[in-house]
Amino acid sequence: MKKNPKILVVENHQVFIDGLMHSLCYMGYKNIFSETNCYRAYNRIKSSNHLQGQSFDLLLTDLSFECSGAHRDLDSGESLIKRLKKENIAIKTIIISAHSETNRVFNVIQNLNPEGYILKNDCDTSELGTALRRVLNGNQFYSHEIHQKIMRRNVIQIQMDEVALQILRELPNHPKISNLEGVIKKANGDDLKLRSIESKLSNLRVDLEANNNIDLVLKAKELGMID
Repeated sequence: MKKNPKILVVENHQVFIDGLMHSLCYMGYKNIFSETNCYRAYNRIKSSNHLQGQSFDLLLTDLSFECSGAHRDLDSGESLIKRLKKENIAIKTIIISAHSETNRVFNVIQNLNPEGYILKNDCDTSELGTALRRVLNGNQFYSHEIHQKIMRRNVIQIQMDEVALQILRELPNHPKISNLEGVIKKANGDDLKLRSIESKLSNLRVDLEANNNIDLVLKAKELGMID
């Protein structure tokens, strides 16, 4: 790990910035800066890259920001990370956000591949310190809840076949389960019988830990299995 890494905190709530900066100072980090706007953060990172030995080593950023005026192409942590990756600007990234929705988390990690993801609500100085050390040493760090969500999403995705997805998509459109007979098709195009549909639904409720079919659909949406 670099002896005195250069860190940029990007967050639009000053109270949270103050807390992070205090924690970083307490942990011994000296070369730390902050921005409340993704556009200014991007320009600061880019301009520092042109100066010998001045580039940032680590970006700590939220995902959601209040409206950034005219710079709507850089109005979120996601758009900032995308821009930096598109321009091949080498900087390690830790997302620190209140967003814990499984589908959002899964898409962010899959599409942006940040080195770290921490939840604001559960973050303390100990976890933050561990995250920084691991990421600055070339490893990844996802908080326990984030890790569990990703693992669960991957397991369920492996278990989910096209028939299950058909049932989940059609379920909200039919007040009675019996109405799904003749709608749900097997891989060969034949109708799936009612008993098989009911059995599949029962297994899906177990897999997704759903209390009923309404809860099942909600959890499938939250996991990003259906729109």
